[in-house]
Amino acid sequence: HVGAKQIAALAGLAPFNVDSGAFRGKRKIAGGRKRVRDALYMAALNAVRRADPFKAFYERLRQVGKPAKLALIAVARKLLTVLNAMMRDRKPYLKAGPQ
Repeated sequence: HVGAKQIAALAGLAPFNVDSGAFRGKRKIAGGRKRVRDALYMAALNAVRRADPFKAFYERLRQVGKPAKLALIAVARKLLTVLNAMMRDRKPYLKAGPQ
């Protein structure tokens, strides 16, 4: 059983800090399995265009000023979290009701 943070790190979708001393830089995704990250990125592109819950999540991030690629990576991580929960519970995906 793998938690959400561990699975995101395994897929290379977890943000890592690159800080040193007084320097506080931007967080970047790194490491993990490139093929998994690439597949989830393409799935996120499709989800943002077609799936209502993920599209709404993406649009909400964009409206608060997040860059497009950052919002796409956030959708990819959310997809990974949903897939992990589906595998854990052994249940199919059920779209959530109105939020």
